[in-house]
Amino acid sequence: ALLSRKATGRPRTLTPAQERQVFVWVNGKNPRQYGFDFGLWTRLIVCELIEQKFGARLSLASVGTLLARLGLTPQKPLQQAYQRDPVAVERWQRETFPAISRQAKREKAEIYFWDESGFRADAVQGRTWGVKGVTPVVPVPGQRQSISAASAVNSKGGFWFAVYSGGLNGGKFVELLRQMMKGPRRPVHLVLDGLPAHKARDVRDYVDSLKGKLTLHFLPGYAPDLNPDELVWSYTKRTGVARSPLRSGEKLADRIHAQLSDIKLRPDLVRSFFGHPSVAYSSD
Repeated sequence: ALLSRKATGRPRTLTPAQERQVFVWVNGKNPRQYGFDFGLWTRLIVCELIEQKFGARLSLASVGTLLARLGLTPQKPLQQAYQRDPVAVERWQRETFPAISRQAKREKAEIYFWDESGFRADAVQGRTWGVKGVTPVVPVPGQRQSISAASAVNSKGGFWFAVYSGGLNGGKFVELLRQMMKGPRRPVHLVLDGLPAHKARDVRDYVDSLKGKLTLHFLPGYAPDLNPDELVWSYTKRTGVARSPLRSGEKLADRIHAQLSDIKLRPDLVRSFFGHPSVAYSSD
């Protein structure tokens, strides 16, 4: 009778089945589906929902412990355009792209994903330490610079890029396509978004002039996450100027060109972009 035993502790308010139901409520859904006027989950909203459904009142601390036990953590949500068509996205992944892949294999062609992005030299500063009441001063480049870049990636590690000034129109897009098509000897199926410049008359005329050597395929609207080339820009911006601001006299175009050149020399890195869950459908 004197042997020590592990204390059982206070019994849980919710049954295991009720806890599993809480997970179902939160996972992949939002509070508006349950009559709340706020679109993000908070401990207070979960607490109120539990009281509504089960008649049990939990403290905020208990709700936090429950969510952690269920494997749910507070996270910053990704933004997604409400115009996005889930049916079109699923059709692209299950039907359209597999058909493109089969066609490319029959033609012994290569599939590339294309995208453009803009860069600015504004230094993004985090936090630093200093004397209380005396704000530290960090020297940054006074001249703002901006540059644009385009790139195309292949699941086998192929990578092409170009750095250019100004915006993109049909004429500039054709100029970039001409540069890209100087390299590949095999036909190219190019997947890209539906930007108006990508569908301009000049572009259609140029593609027709290649007599099947280049074919354009357009992603569903408002679905940039389906494009592996988006991950190139995410990587470049995360590891570039944001982490190491330009030095005095350094040109932004030179920095971006050097970064993209480094990516081109690392086919393993390029292939890794295709391993992201949102673009796994496009990997071989």
